[in-house]
Amino acid sequence: MAAADRDRSGEDRKPPGTGPGERLALNGMGSFEWDLAAGTLELDEAGMLVFDLEPEELDGTPQALGLRIPPADAGRLRQAVADVLESGGESYGVYFTVQRRDGRDQWTHTSGRVLRAEDGQAYRIVGIVRDATAELAQATQLRKLESARAQQTTIVQRTTEALSRAVTVDDVTAALTGAGALERLGADGLALGLVEGGTIKIIALSGESLEILSERRFTRLDGSLPLSHAVITRQARFVTSLRALGAEFPLLSDYLNRIQFDAAAYLPLIAQAKAIGGLVLFYRRRTEFSPEERNLCLGLAGIVAQSLQRALLFDQEREFATGLQAAMLPRRIPEITGGEIAVRYHSAWSGREVGGDWYDVIALPRDRVGIVVGDVQGHDTHAAAIMGQLRIALRAYAGEGHPPSTVLARASRFLAELDTERFATCMYAQVDLETGGVRAVRAGHLGPLIRHTDGRTGWPNVRGGLPLGLASVFEQEDFPETRLDLVPGETLVLCTDGLVEEPGSVITQGMEALSHAVRSGPQGAGALADHLLDRLWERWGSGDDVALLVLRRAPDPGTHRAPRIHQYVHQADPEGLSEARYALRLALRDWGMPDLADDVELAAGELLVNALLHTDGGAVLTMEVLPEPVRRIRLWVKDRSSVWPRRRTPGEAATTGRGLLLVDALATHWGVESRGDGKAVWCEFDAGGNPRSAE
Repeated sequence: MAAADRDRSGEDRKPPGTGPGERLALNGMGSFEWDLAAGTLELDEAGMLVFDLEPEELDGTPQALGLRIPPADAGRLRQAVADVLESGGESYGVYFTVQRRDGRDQWTHTSGRVLRAEDGQAYRIVGIVRDATAELAQATQLRKLESARAQQTTIVQRTTEALSRAVTVDDVTAALTGAGALERLGADGLALGLVEGGTIKIIALSGESLEILSERRFTRLDGSLPLSHAVITRQARFVTSLRALGAEFPLLSDYLNRIQFDAAAYLPLIAQAKAIGGLVLFYRRRTEFSPEERNLCLGLAGIVAQSLQRALLFDQEREFATGLQAAMLPRRIPEITGGEIAVRYHSAWSGREVGGDWYDVIALPRDRVGIVVGDVQGHDTHAAAIMGQLRIALRAYAGEGHPPSTVLARASRFLAELDTERFATCMYAQVDLETGGVRAVRAGHLGPLIRHTDGRTGWPNVRGGLPLGLASVFEQEDFPETRLDLVPGETLVLCTDGLVEEPGSVITQGMEALSHAVRSGPQGAGALADHLLDRLWERWGSGDDVALLVLRRAPDPGTHRAPRIHQYVHQADPEGLSEARYALRLALRDWGMPDLADDVELAAGELLVNALLHTDGGAVLTMEVLPEPVRRIRLWVKDRSSVWPRRRTPGEAATTGRGLLLVDALATHWGVESRGDGKAVWCEFDAGGNPRSAE
């Protein structure tokens, strides 16, 4: 490539550095001349060595170089030349590979200068080619180091982010063993142990074949295994051959052939100058731990140790708080006759910030039962302590036999006299399961929900007073009672607001969700309580405590020969009135007496309307078969008014006063009886034939 260069003016000219004796003779560097007009290419002897070409392999054309340059690199080289020629540039430089005879790929660099005529037309390119393998090897090593550092930074960042959300020890283990966790740590396997007394307890394993280590879930902290040795000495150990550990730790030799890993890092977990556990990271196909990789492992161990320390403190505080809270709640629920009661309690997961929610079931004189749910203001151990004192005081006042209004008034005074600024909401009811009578009072709390025998649900209007404590401060200790009737088979649901409050929505939406869940739930009190917590507490989350009490009065279907149904109708409830009539018709059909349906339904409607219009409260409707001595249907409508109805003789223009006249005309007998604090109006219908019970 030392040929003289003749320009278009006819003068002989040599490119710089290409004259005799001035050839580039540096090792691995040669020169070339490329005549663009003639399409010829000349390489000097050093250039032939760079391309690993024999003289006979070069025919003087650029295409001959394709013997050594891969097609993709050849295309990039042609494109670089075309770009500089088209743009009017003066030089270019390109890295490409040369495939040498021994199969080795050699990184090569070429730089060229474009010679142009006065009109700018390119006519020749002169330049050099050199072996760039050593140059790029150093750059490649630097890039590998930078890539490794970036990867290590990513590992630390991702691990820190994952563990920052861990609250409990279970959260920490889930973050280290969950989906993508090993990839996040840059390891192929993991074992995590906690120091408990004089042992190490393995609490997490992840990675193929490591399940066999669960056989030694507890190991003595005596240095007989590599992990315990690292914990005792507080020194990390990096092993590139697990097989070599067999001689030093005989207890490990039984597992070495079954563990499918080559290398491991045994790392003590140090927090607040105390070894709280150990971490093992297992690797495949690793023959060394570079200083950077060792530092990465030590950094990961520090992050895990801090997360575990926080989680252990949280679990201890949580255990203390929930233990205090559990001690304040009743240890057992008394057995009742005539029904079933189920209670459920779930604590919010926020460390010591437990709430003051509570429930209670109190055995009362005359076979009655008192049921309570309440909530002390605040979410801390102080709220839980106040809750315990208030629960005991309220239980004592109720057990003395006081009426519900007096019980809450005294409980409010008790709370106000405590050295606290806290107040409490409460729902308290006395229930007589024999008669179904309920005396309910509220102190700023959510009222009860009732599920009727036909599946309908309703929130009865239970009058209320101020929250406990505040009522006494403002001298308004008036807690009016509301009388309800719980017919056989009906269910009463009491709860705290944690069950119906959904973050970001109004409480009425939660109340409607609770109503729907009760309607669709099972009949039994315990099964219904579980159903409600599964549907609602898990739905809203665990941000607040939940106290739930479910009471169901035992069903009263009568007997095979004398079936019976009960229905409660709230005041001003047209839907309930319609449902009651429909229930009567279905029952008579099932009992084989459909011919009586029209008369019974009409009489029941008149009695119910009288009770709902002329008394203060709802009415209980009962229909039963009386088989002896004469088979007949008896209809009862019970209300809480002591005023007896009287049959009137309305004029022709009167629009009312005909109810009892209709009953008298339809029924064979009717009458009125006193029933506790109210009365019952009844009527009977002859039922010819043998009634059959419902299937």
